[in-house]
Amino acid sequence: MDLRISSSTAPLTGAGMARRAAAPQNDGNDVGFSSALKGALKSVSAAQNRSAELQTEVQMENPSVSLEETMVAIQKAQIGFQATLHVRNRMVQAYTDIMNMQV
Repeated sequence: MDLRISSSTAPLTGAGMARRAAAPQNDGNDVGFSSALKGALKSVSAAQNRSAELQTEVQMENPSVSLEETMVAIQKAQIGFQATLHVRNRMVQAYTDIMNMQV
């Protein structure tokens, strides 16, 4: 399964960080793969936390939180988690393939 999310409709705020900058930055911020991965994981975690908060508010019958907003947040968190899971599986497969290469 191939997941492709354009940056204009990406539910994750860290999804746009995966692209490398044209010129290296010397302000101390990493622009590499590890920082992009950390940013994506943080945004998935934030989406899951927001989803849990909204679920709690709906269960407590808070009138300012709508069920529709909660369901959208749950779906965003689920999609983000599934994408993270696919990335992890592909990274493990790539690591296994590299380790099985003969030198």
